[in-house]
Amino acid sequence: MRTRFELADAVNFFSAGLVATTRLSSLQLKVLGKISQCRTAVLGGHEEACEDCGAVRYSYNSCGDRHCPKCQAARQAFWIDDLIQNTLPVKHYHIVFTVPHHLNAVCLHNQKMYYDLLFDAVWNTLRSFGYSHFGTETGAVCVLHTWGQNLSLHPHIHCIVPAAGYTLDGQWKNIGHTGNYLYPVHQLSEAFKGKFLDSLKRALRKKNELSLFNDKVQQAYRSPWVVHSEPSMASAEHVVRYLGQYTHRVAITNQRILNITDGKVTFIAKDYRDRAIKKPVTLDGVEFLRRFTLHILPKRFVKIRRFGIYNHTAKRNLDLQFTPEEKLDMDMLIKRQQPPETNLQKFVRLTGINPCICPVCKTGRMVVVRELPRIRSPDWPSQRDLSNLC
Repeated sequence: MRTRFELADAVNFFSAGLVATTRLSSLQLKVLGKISQCRTAVLGGHEEACEDCGAVRYSYNSCGDRHCPKCQAARQAFWIDDLIQNTLPVKHYHIVFTVPHHLNAVCLHNQKMYYDLLFDAVWNTLRSFGYSHFGTETGAVCVLHTWGQNLSLHPHIHCIVPAAGYTLDGQWKNIGHTGNYLYPVHQLSEAFKGKFLDSLKRALRKKNELSLFNDKVQQAYRSPWVVHSEPSMASAEHVVRYLGQYTHRVAITNQRILNITDGKVTFIAKDYRDRAIKKPVTLDGVEFLRRFTLHILPKRFVKIRRFGIYNHTAKRNLDLQFTPEEKLDMDMLIKRQQPPETNLQKFVRLTGINPCICPVCKTGRMVVVRELPRIRSPDWPSQRDLSNLC
């Protein structure tokens, strides 16, 4: 359902001011243009009518951008459903790796390099601890977040780590039997700090840019690093649904925006310094939009990654879960399964909402009467076009 205020409203109101004061990349301009046009007549759509009562409904096309809050709910539900089918029936741990704000300047200078190094350091840390503490090759599903509650730049990676893995001789082994945590948190923090800063220095030195950020790197060496770990979770399905909360989030959802008035945006944010109580935060509209653009990821950047036994190429983990008899039963079950669901069938099953049913009479079926063409060129706005949106 449409909320009273949306991110698209902020784009329409404040994009001109942002363009006038901040140099935006072509990708940032393109994303803002898509968000402003999502599910409007600009992108075209179709006219539908109910077969029973004749009620008419106009549906407009979505922009499909991963930074748009309107376009993520269905993707998130589909992703969760697909991953549940491939999650191991073992305990899992939620671990969050956070980088201090001293390195934000490096992040803004080269986001792709920075986030790639962050993923590598996280997995290398988890992998080394799996071998050193349990002698196993473990795995992880990792999701990148770049924002704090007030839209500030705050890169961190959420990880779901299974309490199982392969030994050096290829045997399946359950780990983490004792204690609430899989690995010592303080040791994780120090190891992650060393691995990430070492790889960052090497990358900057290779580009002859270390001198530009050496003071920031030294500050990061002197600062304490935080790795947050939570006790093991319940069932595998619970784990996936928990991680699903983080997978397709964008920096700000429409539900968090309370008001847009007098050149300011008010939204809800958790105050972690005060028991994570939700409080209203008010920002200047242009500043709000500037902060949002900080979280537009590089083109084709993969923000959800699987490592180790959860990597797409690692198929042995699925085989080792079952005995030969269980595998045979599963093969027979798969053969008896119905044809794959369509996207519509899956959407109805996961959400309980059938968009083909008439919203007026609740019984008739909506059928497409005619297509609605796009109003403008398929090209997204240039900097000049975007400045005229307001």
